[in-house]
Amino acid sequence: MMLNTGLIFTNGDLAEVKAVLDSQKREAPAKIGSIAPISVTIPAGPTGLDPKQTSFFQALKIQTKIVKGQVEIVNPVVVINEDDKISAGQSALLDKLKIRPFEFKMHIKAFMDNAKRYDAKVLSITNDSIHTAFSAAAQMLTGLSLGSGYITSAAAPHLVLNAFKNLAAVSMASGYSFPQADKMKAAAAAGPAPAAAGKAEAKAEVKKEESEEEADIDMGNMFGDDY
Repeated sequence: MMLNTGLIFTNGDLAEVKAVLDSQKREAPAKIGSIAPISVTIPAGPTGLDPKQTSFFQALKIQTKIVKGQVEIVNPVVVINEDDKISAGQSALLDKLKIRPFEFKMHIKAFMDNAKRYDAKVLSITNDSIHTAFSAAAQMLTGLSLGSGYITSAAAPHLVLNAFKNLAAVSMASGYSFPQADKMKAAAAAGPAPAAAGKAEAKAEVKKEESEEEADIDMGNMFGDDY
């Protein structure tokens, strides 16, 4: 299918030009014989059509029911698949439902810069996408280095950190200390100890329950010495 072709000349930012073109679009109906650029789905629910129009739905094998004097679609259904040739029944049904599923807009296929041709996908690359891709690649490189044992600059910080953790654990277990370990010990000593506090509260509750039980058993000889 032959489409209209246009050329745009600019000295500005190509990404901004693409944003302007993408914002300029108009709704378009499903024309008989045209190729569908996207799939079209009719949602479930009332259609506003009277029961006499059920033949359109039956021809497309769409399940319907009559509710309050109008046709209602039971389940969402795909009436047109992408790249399908639109039939007369599909076009007539969408027109009756006042659904204009397609759009008129300019699609950038390629652009030229300094006499070199680039695909339009390049214009979708942003600083965020570059950062995300670089971060993912760096994580893969670090994991590969740590897993294989071949040390790279990306894996070196992780190895140093793991080694320090091992040294700190040995220091705390053996009593041998060094300045960095002393700082960790001081921070740990200054921090809260919720587990110890919880044990103290549990002991206090146990003692309280024991004292209450003793008080219940000791009746103060209120029935005399014979009992």
